[in-house]
Amino acid sequence: MAPRDPRDDEIDDKPMPLIEHLLELRRRLLYSLAAFLVAFAVCYYYSKDIYSFLARPLAEILMQHGGGERRLIFTALYEAFFTYVKVAVFGALFLSFPVVAMQVWLFIAPGLYRREKRALAPFLIATPILFVIGAALAYYVIFPTAWRFFLSFESPTGAGGLPIQLEAKVSEYLNLVMKLILAFGVAFQLPVALTLMAKVGLVSSRALASKRRYAYVIMFIIAAILTPPDIFTQTALALPLIALYEASIFAARLVEPKGEEEGEEKEEGKAGAEASSADGKKEG
Repeated sequence: MAPRDPRDDEIDDKPMPLIEHLLELRRRLLYSLAAFLVAFAVCYYYSKDIYSFLARPLAEILMQHGGGERRLIFTALYEAFFTYVKVAVFGALFLSFPVVAMQVWLFIAPGLYRREKRALAPFLIATPILFVIGAALAYYVIFPTAWRFFLSFESPTGAGGLPIQLEAKVSEYLNLVMKLILAFGVAFQLPVALTLMAKVGLVSSRALASKRRYAYVIMFIIAAILTPPDIFTQTALALPLIALYEASIFAARLVEPKGEEEGEEKEEGKAGAEASSADGKKEG
């Protein structure tokens, strides 16, 4: 086993009075706000392009269903304007996230030990990657399948000769799309959260495995809360969550403190040896 570097237990922080910590927090918040406002301005300028990107899955399905003059509508004078504002906010959250995350890291990093910084680095890298994977799953897999399923209930003639045709509101459609993208992105942070908790000893792989059946039920409850009230999208979110939970158990085994696990095994072995000894004495 390699000798432990004494510098791992050092903190690179310098003693600072409370007022300087508050000034540092204010500085980081202002940088984060500035990054968000700049990203918002850029995204609002390109809000129509972002809207087209978010509406593309539905547009392609509508074209496959015969096309024609299909459209998204708005029924209030201000609805289209606020829809573009929401789209710009949505895009700004994505663009400004690296800057905001960096400001958070610069604020808390001086108070961490070097070994804690090294331990957190993989999680900082995995968080945005998993979020993008979850969002991509929603956009490229869930949306086309779900929209195709829902549009299958259109009827060209309808009851009494009146057609049943989708006339979706643009605000409702984009709210649904953005909600699902965020829900899938956040849900894919499950391995990061559980692995980090295992790293600091709050949970163990053995505990996660033993509570598997309850976790599966919780996954479906979370999916029911985050998704629209239909069984398809709920299942489409719950199944990846279950797979991520299983991956979290495997990752927890790799990072959890070995000393506690070995101690538990030694205690179990000692208890078993004592029980065997007691049985031997009784037989004697």
